[in-house]
Amino acid sequence: MTIRVLLADDQALLRATFRILIDSVEDMTVIGEAADGQEAVDLTATHRPDVVLMDIRMPNLDGVAATAAICSRADLSDTHILVLTTFENDENVAKALRAGASGFLGKGVSPEVLLSGIRTVAAGEALLSPGATRSLITRFLASPDTDGLLALPEAVKALTDREREVMTLAAHGRSNTEIAEHLVLSPLTVRSHIQRAMTKLDARDRAQLVVAAYQSGLVKPRPDNGV
Repeated sequence: MTIRVLLADDQALLRATFRILIDSVEDMTVIGEAADGQEAVDLTATHRPDVVLMDIRMPNLDGVAATAAICSRADLSDTHILVLTTFENDENVAKALRAGASGFLGKGVSPEVLLSGIRTVAAGEALLSPGATRSLITRFLASPDTDGLLALPEAVKALTDREREVMTLAAHGRSNTEIAEHLVLSPLTVRSHIQRAMTKLDARDRAQLVVAAYQSGLVKPRPDNGV
C-alpha cells in the first residue's frame, strides 16, 4: 500500500526537498503541499492523507492549532500527524502531542530516519524518541496543566490491571515486542491490550496513550534521569 503524505511547511524549498525524497521511494507519494496551517487543515479534509508532515511554526494557523483541528475531527481519524521541529524540546511540541500528533522529529534528521518515521506513524504507532520525549514529558506533559487532559485518574481506574501494566510499559518507551517479552505474552496480545486501553481512554493513538499515562499520574517522571 502506498503511503499518501501531505507536506505542511511555510518554506517552499524545504517542501520541495521533502517531496523529492518521499517521491523517490516506492511505498510513498506526496499528494499535496500546504504553506500554512489553515491550508494544511483544508487539504487534509479534501485529500485524506495517511500522514501529514506538520511544521510547528507557520503563518495564519500554526502547526499546533492545525494539528488540533485535524485530530478533533472523527472523519479524519485515519490521518496521522508527524510534527517537524527545529527545537525538539519546544513546548509547542508537547502541545501538539496533547492535541493528537503521533510523534515528532527534528528537521535535521537523516533522510532514512524521516522515511522510517513516516512509515511508523502511518502504521498507527507512536514516534517518540526516548531522549527528547523524556525531557519533553518531564517539563511539559506532566505539568499541572489540565488543558487537553486526556485521562483523569478515575478513567485509568476503569482499565484492567493488565491494561494498566501494558500502558505503563508503553509509557516507558517499550515496544510491543519488548512488552511481550517482559510480561511473557504474545505481541498480538499486547497489541490487543494497547488497543483496549486506547478505546477506554479515548486516545487517538499510542502517542496519546503515553501522554495519558503521565497526565493521569499512572506514570511519574523522574526529572533527574528522565522517565
